Amino acid sequence: MSELPFEYWNKLSNHFILISVFLGGFSIALTANLLINKSNDRLQNTILKLATTSSGGFLTAVFGMTNILMVTTQGYPVEVTQSDLNMPRFIGFLGYLVGVLSLFTIIGLSGWTKSRGTGIFTTVVSVITLILFIILVS
Repeated sequence: MSELPFEYWNKLSNHFILISVFLGGFSIALTANLLINKSNDRLQNTILKLATTSSGGFLTAVFGMTNILMVTTQGYPVEVTQSDLNMPRFIGFLGYLVGVLSLFTIIGLSGWTKSRGTGIFTTVVSVITLILFIILVS
């Protein structure tokens, strides 16, 4: 496998930061909404846990990718090798995947809070989105 140049990693991490901040903000807003909700049923508690997991995943992705962005920016004062990017890259991508997969699950479960028909619809949409996500990232 060929190693990607630092300039590419810099731009890639910048894009991951933008996407993760946007989706993380959405997840945090959802978490806050669910926290103030008076309902205490099992499904809503599961959605709250998934929203919290999603928020944590996206925040982790932001921190990992910010590390990559900093060390691959021209003028960084310390010499950096490709192997120095392995840990933040792994943690950043893992956080991103946890965040995205949690959001897909939230989408799938959200309809079940309303009705069986809506639950089936949101589950189908979530599965289709997951399949398209897998096709696009592979």
